[in-house]
Parts: sequence; structure tokens; C-alpha cells
Amino acid sequence: MGVKKLRNKNKGFTLIELLVVIAIIGLLASVVLLALNSARQKSRDAKRLADIRQLASAMELYFNDVNSYPTSVAQNPLPQTGFGSPSITPNYIGIIPQAPTPPDGTCAANGQGGNGYYWLANTGTNLTSSYGITFCLGAATGGYSQGSHTLTQSGIQ
Repeated sequence: MGVKKLRNKNKGFTLIELLVVIAIIGLLASVVLLALNSARQKSRDAKRLADIRQLASAMELYFNDVNSYPTSVAQNPLPQTGFGSPSITPNYIGIIPQAPTPPDGTCAANGQGGNGYYWLANTGTNLTSSYGITFCLGAATGGYSQGSHTLTQSGIQ
């Protein structure tokens, strides 16, 4: 009986096959990252709307107790600690929310420095009967268009 000669076969992938697989994985990863970036922008706008609605609730609670709205804010954008007398925090809202970063869309070029929640000076004959807080949405969100909006006692415009 003869001795069978064992053949040493190289089993594995060629360099070309590995490069093709790496290129496909890279392409899929870039598509996922682009979709994730869009989701991040949408979540920042959703947070902006939630913050503004929370501020609206706090302002109405304040009005119910004091029978007026706060008339001034010492600093803009809105400070994290309260304003008004009695202070709007912590009685009506835990802390004043701050806008998420980075700014999106037209928010970077928004009138008062862009990304933030800004108090508008009260106007009219009775300064305690109204308020205004401006904010910016980077894209159309929740039925509101992209760009600058104002929260007043009448709602979001």
C-alpha cells in the first residue's frame, strides 16, 4: 500500500474578498450614522417643544397664584434659577430648562444669539398681563414650522 500524500491546501479569504467585505461594512455604517444624525436633530426639536410647554404650564401656575406674570428676567437666555416674586423655581417648575445643543437649522442665526430660550420685554399698559419667550426649531416639528417661535399667554405662535 502506498502512502497517501497529504495536500496542504490553503483555506481562507483572499485580500480582494476581505477588501470587498470591509467596503460593504463601511457603506452600511455610514448609512446608519446618517439616519442616526437625523434622529438626533428631531429629538432636540422635540425636547425644545417639551421644554416650552413645561414653561407655559409653569407660567400659568404662577399666574393662578400671583394674578400676574413675571415682568423681567435678569439675564437672557433664561437663567436656570427662577425669576419673579415669588420665584418661579422651585414652586412652579423644578429648574428652568436650557435648550439642547448644538443648534439646528436656522437656530444658529436666530435673532438673539440662536439656540436658547429668551425672555421678551413685556409691552403694553399692564406689564404683568402678558409674557413672551422665544425659541427656535431646527426643522418642522409637532405641527410647528422651522425657525423662530414665541410662547405667550395665548400659546405658541
